Amino acid sequence: MPENAYELTEPLDTDYLGVLQEASDADREAWGLAREYGRQILAGANDAWQRAEYPLETLRGLGERDLLTDGLDIPGRRRLSPLGAGLVTMELSRWDGSLGTAAAVQGGLALRSIALFGSPEQRERYLVPLAEASLLGAFALTEPDHGSDSVGLETSAVRDGDGYVITGEKKWIGNGASGGITVVWARCEDGGVRGFIVPQEAEGYRAEVIEGKAALRAIHQARITLDAVRVPADALLPGAQSFKEVSRALVQTRVGVAWSALGHAVGVYEAALAYSRQRVQFGKPLAKFQMVQERLVNMLTDVTDMQLMAAQTARLQERGRLRDQQASLFKVHNTVRARRVAATARDMLGGNGILLENHVARHMADIEGIHTYEGTESIQTLIVGRDVTGQSAFA
Repeated sequence: MPENAYELTEPLDTDYLGVLQEASDADREAWGLAREYGRQILAGANDAWQRAEYPLETLRGLGERDLLTDGLDIPGRRRLSPLGAGLVTMELSRWDGSLGTAAAVQGGLALRSIALFGSPEQRERYLVPLAEASLLGAFALTEPDHGSDSVGLETSAVRDGDGYVITGEKKWIGNGASGGITVVWARCEDGGVRGFIVPQEAEGYRAEVIEGKAALRAIHQARITLDAVRVPADALLPGAQSFKEVSRALVQTRVGVAWSALGHAVGVYEAALAYSRQRVQFGKPLAKFQMVQERLVNMLTDVTDMQLMAAQTARLQERGRLRDQQASLFKVHNTVRARRVAATARDMLGGNGILLENHVARHMADIEGIHTYEGTESIQTLIVGRDVTGQSAFA
């Protein structure tokens, strides 16, 4: 085999315990569409990542294939079960973590916020365009000084005549500088946290793409300044009265992050397995070495553990029984294990493991991004710790 001519991207359908076999035909159809699309965009994924370019046409391609609804009931669009939505998220991240994150922002956050909390008129106006990705959407909660303690956000919305004036800053906002709308979360004069639909072309809305990222480089996140941005009264999301409603959206997003972590882990595990069969050292394939087999089995154990957690979480969602704390456990569990699997896979590939062409280094870096966003390991652990002990470590 010529040097570096390794085929490490062919899906091997890793599911050692048959955890995902309960997926319905509809789930499998969407999963298959996500896989087919992933194959198509893979050729450009490394280049976009290396150049830190955000190919918006790939996100719009998901909308054309009806893969952005994330289990929501959107008129005229495919509605997936929790398992089906998870499988789509998993598959997209298995090919390109930046695209998986873009889909989570568009469908899991922006679309979900309006679907859950919007007025009938807002839903009529925005849901289908967002699901089609003909309109881009962002979700602006995190601020420069308020990440893990996002409940302390300082962005304000003051009633002024027939509208509101919004002032503040936001950071790490996916799609925040890409054109479209941003769902901005701000504190009102009564102390409540409310959501507002803000057109990105609004006067006083300024967004700067954050540069120098070492993860998720093929999606743009922005730092946003809201300088007395005026919006009409009907920009307010009437169904969100407090931070409790924000948390409803974030819980679902944490579930999506955990599925994304599984996709990354499957991608790097299968790359390592394929490499072990193709790479010859000391006159035999790496797969014949005991140490290599042990590492592969350890990775498979983590992947299978992640799949079991994912399937049970989907069952709880289907029954309406998933608690916020369980979503936190799912998120921290899967991202921690994905980091471990990726580190082992990169090491197994030796020097070839740091080459983008072998698709492991990009996954390894992107996992660092998802491990942090939507709640760090520390915060998710403390949420679960408070639940099991009855004692809060936050104050």
